[in-house]
Amino acid sequence: MANFTETQLLQLKAALQKRYLELQEEIRNELGHANDPRNADLTEYLNTIPDDIDTALVDRQINEMRELEMSMKYLRELEFGDCIDCENEIGFDRLLAYPSAQRCIHCQSEYERSFPQDSGSSL
Repeated sequence: MANFTETQLLQLKAALQKRYLELQEEIRNELGHANDPRNADLTEYLNTIPDDIDTALVDRQINEMRELEMSMKYLRELEFGDCIDCENEIGFDRLLAYPSAQRCIHCQSEYERSFPQDSGSSL
């Protein structure tokens, strides 16, 4: 795990949780529902989803939520903050700005050059 202070770890945990909640709210807004779909009949819920939702946007948001969940798991297991490609430290400032970052800036740049269609978000 990258060498973070306790204060930095708390800040990173808060950033992860904040972004996760933001994404949940964005998805709720995109779907046009404030109600929890678990409280309604699934068929009824699916029939009331607006036809004009941006499914690509919702898909990206869900994928980012999954990345955040993995980051939170890594943080709990003290395996957080290392680049998945080069294994160097990602950096506190980068993680604070983009909590689900899995690569350092250099490796992310290389990844985006190699797989431009797969790179959901920029640096």
